[in-house]
Amino acid sequence: MPRGDGTGPGKGGSGRGQGQGRGAGGTANCVCPQCGHVQAHQRGKPCTQTVCPQCGAMMTRQ
Repeated sequence: MPRGDGTGPGKGGSGRGQGQGRGAGGTANCVCPQCGHVQAHQRGKPCTQTVCPQCGAMMTRQ
């Protein structure tokens, strides 16, 4: 019930929204800086820890 002190229904709105989270993922690829080989990024495994299957170099995120 509204009491005139701002505690009634429809007042406030101090809740937090449903904002977008960080690192939501996407369709990024891993690319080899040496030979240029591109492959799909595996979720949960950073590209910098992925070895290029063609030349053996460490890959980077595209």
